[in-house]
Amino acid sequence: MPQLDKATAAYIGLAIGDALGATVEFLTPNEIRDQHGVHRDITGGGWLRLKAGQVTDDTTMSLALGEAILSSGGIDAKAAASAFDAWMRAKPVDIGNTVRRNLIHFRKTGNPEALASEHDAGNGAAMRALPVALACYGQPPEKAIFASRAQAHVTHHNVLSDAACETLLFMVQDFLDGRDAGAVQRDRAAVLVEKHPVFAYDKKRCDNPSGYVVETMQAVLQACFDTSSFEDCLIDVVNRGGDADTTGAIAGMLAGARYGLEGIPKRWLRALDDTTRRQCEEQAAKLLKLALSHTPIAPASR
Repeated sequence: MPQLDKATAAYIGLAIGDALGATVEFLTPNEIRDQHGVHRDITGGGWLRLKAGQVTDDTTMSLALGEAILSSGGIDAKAAASAFDAWMRAKPVDIGNTVRRNLIHFRKTGNPEALASEHDAGNGAAMRALPVALACYGQPPEKAIFASRAQAHVTHHNVLSDAACETLLFMVQDFLDGRDAGAVQRDRAAVLVEKHPVFAYDKKRCDNPSGYVVETMQAVLQACFDTSSFEDCLIDVVNRGGDADTTGAIAGMLAGARYGLEGIPKRWLRALDDTTRRQCEEQAAKLLKLALSHTPIAPASR
Protein backbone atom coordinates (compact mmCIF):
# COMPACT_ATOMS: atom_id res chain seq x y z
CA MET A 1 0.00 0.00 0.00
CA PRO A 2 1.65 3.28 -1.07
CA GLN A 3 0.09 5.19 1.81
CA LEU A 4 1.79 2.92 4.34
CA ASP A 5 5.20 3.46 2.72
CA LYS A 6 4.74 7.21 2.79
CA ALA A 7 3.26 7.27 6.31
CA THR A 8 6.23 5.25 7.60
CA ALA A 9 8.65 7.51 5.76
CA ALA A 10 6.96 10.56 7.25
CA TYR A 11 7.39 9.26 10.79
CA ILE A 12 10.97 8.13 10.25
CA GLY A 13 11.61 11.40 8.43
CA LEU A 14 10.40 13.35 11.45
CA ALA A 15 12.84 11.47 13.69
CA ILE A 16 15.73 11.81 11.24
CA GLY A 17 15.16 15.54 10.85
CA ASP A 18 15.01 15.89 14.62
CA ALA A 19 18.25 13.95 15.16
CA LEU A 20 20.04 15.75 12.32
CA GLY A 21 18.92 19.21 13.38
CA ALA A 22 19.60 18.77 17.10
CA THR A 23 23.35 18.93 16.47
CA VAL A 24 23.12 22.49 15.19
CA GLU A 25 20.16 23.78 17.20
CA PHE A 26 20.62 27.40 18.33
CA LEU A 27 23.62 27.94 16.04
CA THR A 28 23.54 30.60 13.33
CA PRO A 29 24.25 29.64 9.71
CA ASN A 30 27.71 31.22 9.99
CA GLU A 31 28.47 29.24 13.14
CA ILE A 32 27.37 26.05 11.42
CA ARG A 33 29.66 26.76 8.48
CA ASP A 34 32.57 27.46 10.83
CA GLN A 35 32.03 24.31 12.89
CA HIS A 36 30.68 21.81 10.34
CA GLY A 37 31.02 23.21 6.84
CA VAL A 38 27.73 21.88 5.51
CA HIS A 39 26.05 19.83 8.22
CA ARG A 40 24.87 16.66 6.51
CA ASP A 41 25.37 13.70 8.88
CA ILE A 42 23.70 12.49 12.07
CA THR A 43 26.50 12.86 14.60
CA GLY A 44 24.80 13.76 17.88
CA GLY A 45 26.33 16.39 20.15
CA GLY A 46 24.90 19.87 20.09
CA TRP A 47 23.89 21.80 23.19
CA LEU A 48 21.98 18.74 24.48
CA ARG A 49 25.05 16.51 24.02
CA LEU A 50 23.01 13.78 22.40
CA LYS A 51 24.26 10.42 21.22
CA ALA A 52 24.32 10.02 17.45
CA GLY A 53 20.80 9.08 16.34
CA GLN A 54 19.13 10.23 19.55
CA VAL A 55 16.01 12.40 19.18
CA THR A 56 14.47 15.23 21.18
CA ASP A 57 11.00 16.30 22.29
CA ASP A 58 9.78 16.71 18.70
CA THR A 59 9.80 12.96 18.18
CA THR A 60 9.11 11.75 21.71
CA MET A 61 6.05 14.00 22.14
CA SER A 62 4.73 12.82 18.78
CA LEU A 63 5.13 9.21 19.86
CA ALA A 64 3.42 9.97 23.19
CA LEU A 65 0.50 11.53 21.31
CA GLY A 66 0.31 8.61 18.91
CA GLU A 67 0.14 6.14 21.79
CA ALA A 68 -2.66 8.18 23.38
CA ILE A 69 -4.60 8.13 20.11
CA LEU A 70 -4.21 4.38 19.74
CA SER A 71 -5.12 3.70 23.38
CA SER A 72 -8.27 5.83 23.27
CA GLY A 73 -9.24 4.93 19.72
CA GLY A 74 -9.35 8.54 18.58
CA ILE A 75 -8.21 12.07 19.34
CA ASP A 76 -9.18 12.82 22.92
CA ALA A 77 -7.85 16.00 24.51
CA LYS A 78 -7.68 14.63 28.04
CA ALA A 79 -5.95 11.44 26.90
CA ALA A 80 -3.42 13.55 25.00
CA ALA A 81 -2.87 15.85 27.99
CA SER A 82 -2.37 12.88 30.31
CA ALA A 83 0.11 11.34 27.88
CA PHE A 84 2.04 14.60 27.65
CA ASP A 85 2.03 14.93 31.44
CA ALA A 86 3.44 11.41 31.81
CA TRP A 87 6.03 12.26 29.16
CA MET A 88 7.07 15.36 31.13
CA ARG A 89 7.26 13.40 34.40
CA ALA A 90 9.70 11.02 32.71
CA LYS A 91 12.15 13.94 32.36
CA PRO A 92 12.68 14.23 28.60
CA VAL A 93 15.97 15.59 27.27
CA ASP A 94 14.26 18.87 26.36
CA ILE A 95 10.92 20.59 26.86
CA GLY A 96 9.63 23.93 25.60
CA ASN A 97 8.59 26.64 28.05
CA THR A 98 5.03 26.90 26.71
CA VAL A 99 4.60 23.14 26.82
CA ARG A 100 5.86 22.98 30.40
CA ARG A 101 3.72 25.88 31.60
CA ASN A 102 0.49 24.58 30.12
CA LEU A 103 1.07 21.00 31.21
CA ILE A 104 1.55 22.27 34.76
CA HIS A 105 -1.77 24.13 34.30
CA PHE A 106 -3.39 20.83 33.27
CA ARG A 107 -1.84 19.06 36.24
CA LYS A 108 -3.31 21.64 38.62
CA THR A 109 -6.75 22.04 37.04
CA GLY A 110 -7.49 18.85 35.14
CA ASN A 111 -8.55 21.00 32.19
CA PRO A 112 -6.84 19.71 29.02
CA GLU A 113 -7.36 22.97 27.13
CA ALA A 114 -4.89 25.77 27.76
CA LEU A 115 -6.17 29.32 27.92
CA ALA A 116 -6.16 31.06 24.56
CA SER A 117 -3.11 33.32 24.31
CA GLU A 118 -1.61 35.45 21.59
CA HIS A 119 1.77 34.78 23.20
CA ASP A 120 1.62 31.00 22.67
CA ALA A 121 2.40 31.04 18.94
CA GLY A 122 5.31 28.67 19.31
CA ASN A 123 5.95 25.58 17.20
CA GLY A 124 5.40 23.03 19.98
CA ALA A 125 2.03 21.83 18.70
CA ALA A 126 3.01 21.90 15.02
CA MET A 127 5.95 19.58 15.62
CA ARG A 128 3.55 16.83 16.72
CA ALA A 129 0.98 17.20 13.94
CA LEU A 130 1.90 13.89 12.29
CA PRO A 131 0.01 11.39 14.50
CA VAL A 132 -3.20 13.36 13.95
CA ALA A 133 -2.57 13.56 10.21
CA LEU A 134 -2.24 9.78 10.03
CA ALA A 135 -5.12 8.96 12.39
CA CYS A 136 -7.42 11.33 10.47
CA TYR A 137 -6.41 10.19 7.00
CA GLY A 138 -9.58 9.83 4.96
CA GLN A 139 -11.72 11.64 7.55
CA PRO A 140 -13.77 14.70 6.57
CA PRO A 141 -11.69 17.90 6.82
CA GLU A 142 -13.81 19.38 9.60
CA LYS A 143 -13.17 16.32 11.79
CA ALA A 144 -9.44 16.52 11.10
CA ILE A 145 -9.43 20.19 12.11
CA PHE A 146 -11.38 19.40 15.28
CA ALA A 147 -8.89 16.67 16.14
CA SER A 148 -5.91 18.88 15.38
CA ARG A 149 -7.13 21.56 17.74
CA ALA A 150 -7.95 19.04 20.45
CA GLN A 151 -4.29 18.00 20.70
CA ALA A 152 -2.79 21.39 19.95
CA HIS A 153 -4.79 23.31 22.56
CA VAL A 154 -3.42 21.18 25.35
CA THR A 155 -0.31 23.34 25.15
CA HIS A 156 -0.78 25.92 22.37
CA HIS A 157 -4.19 27.60 22.14
CA ASN A 158 -3.34 30.13 19.47
CA VAL A 159 -4.73 31.04 16.05
CA LEU A 160 -1.38 30.98 14.26
CA SER A 161 -0.43 27.69 15.85
CA ASP A 162 -3.77 26.22 14.76
CA ALA A 163 -3.27 27.44 11.21
CA ALA A 164 0.20 25.90 11.02
CA CYS A 165 -0.91 22.57 12.50
CA GLU A 166 -3.83 22.25 10.13
CA THR A 167 -1.77 23.20 7.08
CA LEU A 168 0.85 20.59 7.94
CA LEU A 169 -1.80 17.96 8.59
CA PHE A 170 -3.38 18.45 5.17
CA MET A 171 0.00 18.66 3.43
CA VAL A 172 0.96 15.28 4.85
CA GLN A 173 -2.36 13.79 3.75
CA ASP A 174 -1.99 15.29 0.28
CA PHE A 175 1.45 13.73 -0.11
CA LEU A 176 0.08 10.37 1.12
CA ASP A 177 -2.45 10.66 -1.70
CA GLY A 178 0.38 11.16 -4.19
CA ARG A 179 -0.41 14.79 -5.01
CA ASP A 180 2.45 16.70 -6.61
CA ALA A 181 4.28 19.46 -4.78
CA GLY A 182 2.89 22.21 -7.02
CA ALA A 183 -0.68 21.32 -6.15
CA VAL A 184 0.14 21.07 -2.44
CA GLN A 185 1.87 24.43 -2.54
CA ARG A 186 -1.10 26.03 -4.29
CA ASP A 187 -3.85 24.44 -2.22
CA ARG A 188 -2.22 24.46 1.21
CA ALA A 189 0.74 26.81 1.58
CA ALA A 190 -0.77 29.56 -0.57
CA VAL A 191 -4.08 29.33 1.27
CA LEU A 192 -2.27 29.58 4.60
CA VAL A 193 -0.59 32.80 3.44
CA GLU A 194 -3.84 34.14 2.04
CA LYS A 195 -5.62 33.65 5.36
CA HIS A 196 -2.66 34.72 7.49
CA PRO A 197 -0.27 36.93 5.46
CA VAL A 198 2.29 36.87 8.26
CA PHE A 199 3.27 33.38 7.01
CA ALA A 200 4.42 34.71 3.60
CA TYR A 201 7.56 32.74 2.76
CA ASP A 202 8.49 33.93 -0.75
CA LYS A 203 9.99 37.32 0.09
CA LYS A 204 13.14 36.61 2.08
CA ARG A 205 15.13 33.52 3.04
CA CYS A 206 14.36 32.60 6.65
CA ASP A 207 17.67 31.87 8.32
CA ASN A 208 18.14 31.27 12.04
CA PRO A 209 14.41 30.60 12.57
CA SER A 210 13.23 30.87 16.14
CA GLY A 211 10.59 28.79 17.89
CA TYR A 212 7.94 31.23 16.64
CA VAL A 213 5.66 29.11 14.50
CA VAL A 214 5.63 31.66 11.68
CA GLU A 215 9.41 31.53 11.25
CA THR A 216 9.34 27.75 11.58
CA MET A 217 6.80 27.46 8.78
CA GLN A 218 8.61 29.94 6.56
CA ALA A 219 11.88 27.99 6.82
CA VAL A 220 10.14 24.63 6.33
CA LEU A 221 8.05 25.70 3.36
CA GLN A 222 11.04 27.30 1.65
CA ALA A 223 13.10 24.13 2.10
CA CYS A 224 10.21 21.89 1.07
CA PHE A 225 9.33 23.67 -2.16
CA ASP A 226 12.81 24.85 -3.20
CA THR A 227 14.35 21.35 -3.23
CA SER A 228 13.60 18.13 -5.05
CA SER A 229 14.79 15.34 -2.74
CA PHE A 230 14.46 14.27 0.89
CA GLU A 231 18.16 14.77 1.52
CA ASP A 232 18.37 18.24 -0.04
CA CYS A 233 15.28 19.38 1.84
CA LEU A 234 16.66 18.41 5.24
CA ILE A 235 20.18 19.67 4.59
CA ASP A 236 18.70 22.98 3.45
CA VAL A 237 16.54 23.48 6.52
CA VAL A 238 18.90 22.37 9.30
CA ASN A 239 21.78 24.46 7.95
CA ARG A 240 19.63 27.52 8.55
CA GLY A 241 20.29 26.92 12.27
CA GLY A 242 18.01 28.34 14.93
CA ASP A 243 15.39 25.87 16.13
CA ALA A 244 16.89 23.30 13.81
CA ASP A 245 15.63 20.14 15.50
CA THR A 246 12.03 21.29 15.06
CA THR A 247 12.39 22.66 11.53
CA GLY A 248 14.25 19.46 10.69
CA ALA A 249 11.52 17.29 12.22
CA ILE A 250 8.68 19.08 10.42
CA ALA A 251 10.52 19.20 7.11
CA GLY A 252 11.42 15.53 7.51
CA MET A 253 7.78 14.67 8.11
CA LEU A 254 6.71 16.43 4.92
CA ALA A 255 9.62 15.15 2.84
CA GLY A 256 9.05 11.59 4.02
CA ALA A 257 5.40 11.77 3.03
CA ARG A 258 6.42 13.24 -0.32
CA TYR A 259 9.31 10.99 -1.33
CA GLY A 260 8.62 7.75 0.57
CA LEU A 261 11.09 5.34 2.14
CA GLU A 262 13.19 5.00 -1.02
CA GLY A 263 13.96 8.70 -0.85
CA ILE A 264 15.56 8.56 2.61
CA PRO A 265 19.35 8.22 2.52
CA LYS A 266 20.48 4.84 3.86
CA ARG A 267 23.20 6.42 6.01
CA TRP A 268 20.55 8.38 7.90
CA LEU A 269 18.39 5.28 8.37
CA ARG A 270 21.38 3.40 9.77
CA ALA A 271 22.31 6.28 12.09
CA LEU A 272 18.87 6.70 13.65
CA ASP A 273 18.42 5.07 17.06
CA ASP A 274 17.04 1.55 16.48
CA THR A 275 14.36 1.75 19.15
CA THR A 276 13.11 5.08 17.86
CA ARG A 277 13.02 3.82 14.30
CA ARG A 278 11.03 0.74 15.31
CA GLN A 279 8.56 2.83 17.33
CA CYS A 280 8.02 5.16 14.37
CA GLU A 281 7.47 2.27 11.97
CA GLU A 282 5.02 0.49 14.27
CA GLN A 283 3.07 3.59 15.16
CA ALA A 284 2.74 4.76 11.57
CA ALA A 285 1.22 1.40 10.60
CA LYS A 286 -1.17 1.34 13.55
CA LEU A 287 -2.35 4.93 13.10
CA LEU A 288 -2.98 4.42 9.41
CA LYS A 289 -4.84 1.18 10.16
CA LEU A 290 -7.00 3.08 12.65
CA ALA A 291 -7.76 5.71 10.01
CA LEU A 292 -8.61 3.17 7.32
CA SER A 293 -10.93 1.31 9.71
CA HIS A 294 -13.13 4.42 9.46
CA THR A 295 -13.31 4.69 13.23
CA PRO A 296 -14.96 8.03 14.03
CA ILE A 297 -12.84 10.62 15.78
CA ALA A 298 -13.53 10.61 19.51
CA PRO A 299 -14.83 13.90 20.90
CA ALA A 300 -12.31 16.00 22.80
CA SER A 301 -12.75 15.96 26.56
CA ARG A 302 -13.77 19.17 28.25
